Amino acid sequence: MQLLAEEVRVGYDATVIVDGMNLSFPAGKITTIIGSNGCGKSTLLKALTRIIPHQGGAVTLDGLDIRSMETKALARKMAILPQTPESAGGLTVEELVAYGRFPHQKGFGRRSPEDRRMIDWALDVTRTGEFRDRPVDALSGGQRQRVWIAMALAQDTGIIFLDEPTTYLDMAHQLEILELLRKLNAEEGRTIVMVLHDLNQAARFSDHLIALSNGRLIKAGTPEEVLVPDVMKQVFNIDAVIGQDPRTGAPLCVTYDLIKGDQPS
Repeated sequence: MQLLAEEVRVGYDATVIVDGMNLSFPAGKITTIIGSNGCGKSTLLKALTRIIPHQGGAVTLDGLDIRSMETKALARKMAILPQTPESAGGLTVEELVAYGRFPHQKGFGRRSPEDRRMIDWALDVTRTGEFRDRPVDALSGGQRQRVWIAMALAQDTGIIFLDEPTTYLDMAHQLEILELLRKLNAEEGRTIVMVLHDLNQAARFSDHLIALSNGRLIKAGTPEEVLVPDVMKQVFNIDAVIGQDPRTGAPLCVTYDLIKGDQPS
């Protein structure tokens, strides 16, 4: 499943947020978008998933412009977990996860054997089956995040988009979520595109990084190609010391200083 952004321009009213973006997302890999606050990461993710329209260029999925695709057909190919999921409104875990099957249902939305199989599988792989009868709002932050991911998995799409999936979680739960996503990628072959703030987590858990600044692409490539001092200067206005993670071998931002008097490009 090939996702491409070609000369994409996105904005709100007269303000252009993302301009002339050309990107390719490797199929079957984990891609993470990094950049400072307000650089256009979430806006780009929303444009890629048709949550907001793009004013110029094209986003194509397997050669088809997503603007021309019927909504349910698109939802059978891509799922998105937003930055701040809406309240589950008293739904149980199983009821929320079942919503992921909506794009595959016909008529009155009765659950088919395949629906039930996918719901059970999503609960199992995210280790949320023990909560299936509990209200989602009664769970901890880490548990709720796993349930929302289960809903996206039940949707059974080739691509999953996640906007800052570790926000508001402690270090252990952040690691738990990222390890779950890596496992899904490795064992299920799902293409994953996400936004992360933590550079070292992005480098550790991604095959491909996209670094943005002020709505422009600064660098795209492997973590080793992107997590380098010059790119960090352009993207974050920092003088970074880059080493190597002794456990994973991934590049590691060891320390950094703010570059005074300059602004990110």
